Amino acid sequence: MATVDSTAGSITEPNEGYGTKGYRGFVLGALLLVYIFNFIDRSIINILTEPIKESFQVEDWQMGLLGGPAFAILYTMLGIPIARMAERFHRVWIIAISVFVWSLMTALCGVAVSFMVLFLFRVGVSVGEAGCTPPAQSLLADYFKPSSRATAVSIYALGVPLGGMFAAIFAGFIVGNLDGPSLAAMFEAWGWTWALGLADWQNVEGWRVAFILVGFPGVLLAIVVRMTIKEPPRGYSDPPELQDLERSSMGEVFKVLSKKPTFWHIVAGATIASFVGYGVAQFTTSFLVRTHGLDLQTAAVLFGVIIGLMAAIGVFSSGYLADRLAHRHPKALSWMPALGMIVSVPLYALGFLAPTVWLALPPLMAAATLHYFYLGPMYAIVGGVVDSRMRATSVAITLFIVNLLGYGLGPPLIGVLSTFLKGMFLAGNDLNLSLETCKVTTELSTAAVAACNSANSEGLRWSIIAFCSLYAWAALHYLLAGKTLLRDMIGRGE
Repeated sequence: MATVDSTAGSITEPNEGYGTKGYRGFVLGALLLVYIFNFIDRSIINILTEPIKESFQVEDWQMGLLGGPAFAILYTMLGIPIARMAERFHRVWIIAISVFVWSLMTALCGVAVSFMVLFLFRVGVSVGEAGCTPPAQSLLADYFKPSSRATAVSIYALGVPLGGMFAAIFAGFIVGNLDGPSLAAMFEAWGWTWALGLADWQNVEGWRVAFILVGFPGVLLAIVVRMTIKEPPRGYSDPPELQDLERSSMGEVFKVLSKKPTFWHIVAGATIASFVGYGVAQFTTSFLVRTHGLDLQTAAVLFGVIIGLMAAIGVFSSGYLADRLAHRHPKALSWMPALGMIVSVPLYALGFLAPTVWLALPPLMAAATLHYFYLGPMYAIVGGVVDSRMRATSVAITLFIVNLLGYGLGPPLIGVLSTFLKGMFLAGNDLNLSLETCKVTTELSTAAVAACNSANSEGLRWSIIAFCSLYAWAALHYLLAGKTLLRDMIGRGE
């Protein structure tokens, strides 16, 4: 029997999804925009690694701390409590408040007076971003029926590569063209005397301007989200027998998940993939600058636009193809990501070993497309093995593990490995160089500077290659998940 949707103004068949088709598309687009901003503010630090490192005179391992633990620790710790709130309270309000907080904190990163203050503001960004994905995934599950959720969550997951791509474009352009003096000249030409009094623009570095300009638009987005997205009934698109169930406790959620081996293999595979992905993303722009001699703006564009665009294609394709192949290949959500990650390993090695950037780009683009096959299916599966009472919490548990171990450890450990290998390359040189002596290149000979630069480049290159080989391990877990996928998923055949 059809039910009248008085809020969205439509008549909706059971399990067809909340609201009209057009309104569902709008909501999906709005949540995608939120996730894009989420990843712009999260990943902009990757593009700004080199200027921040130079500004505060720190090493790769310290930048790894800034890119990993500074964000990951509270992000993961708050994810589950916020998800539990999302199981009971207004999910749209939670998302809107979260967008406002992380956007403000991103802007404040631009005024950090020291590395430690910047670290603390990055922690603030993580506090806001913890309230994004669990309630958003819960909303999407009510707006879209089970048989189309893989496509919907894959579109939502496009926020990861697209956010990284736009962060690269904006940060690279701003650092290259909009430093403090140029902004001061613009403000003066526009007659904005109030803006001229806010800072000593002549001494403001480009990376600070990037944080400020990228952060503030999110404050406006928070208002738009609250005013335009409607809160649907919980479990609206679930099978009828799973609707109107009482809210579950944490113990009940873990009891259900303990009987779902599919969930734990997907979480393990996604954690390893996240460990590699976040670590490599933190330093890919730096790799292009150090190894191929590109300026920051060019390196950011190549990394963000070309590689990021291919990653976006991979994210969308995985979910779209999985939904289309479901009847003939019901385990596609498992074997497609596994195949993509396995093939990406040799492609990444070819790309990072290539002698020129133009020879490096084709294999890197192909690898980015294939390894991101894991992301859409991850969201589809972890949200699909439980009913509506537990969905936000299931996603939050996934993100807790994936981000605490993957995001929290990936960037700092690749930074540690890069610094360690840099030291090894320096030790193998007969110029008696060390990490400390290489910091002040103005006091070194031409040969010594070349040796320092070479060690800096090669240490990072081999760290990245070593990390990328771990995608094969992640693929194994996705394959193992396929053994119980059909048994564990709820309503996949709806």
